[in-house]
Amino acid sequence: MNVVDVKERNRYELREGDELVGFAEYHFHRGELALLHTEIRDESGGRGLGGELVRGALDDARARGLKVLPYCPFVRGWMARHPEYKDLVPDTHQSMFD
Repeated sequence: MNVVDVKERNRYELREGDELVGFAEYHFHRGELALLHTEIRDESGGRGLGGELVRGALDDARARGLKVLPYCPFVRGWMARHPEYKDLVPDTHQSMFD
């Protein structure tokens, strides 16, 4: 599995070889990456691939020095279970986890 930032489509894609398995749509503005929607193909569900996709997107955001706005409920839930990534969320948006 490989997570790729496809900037022209404003999304991270999870690929297995050449096959698209899922994606996470985003909006980028002023050093902030707003994650809006995450989707995994039905036939690939239940294998933890959504988490792999989110982890790849967040690792990329960290490497690029970006802040993350987890508007997608799946991303927000995943981050709540992985507090080591919560520092990516600006203080002004930490209430999203309350």
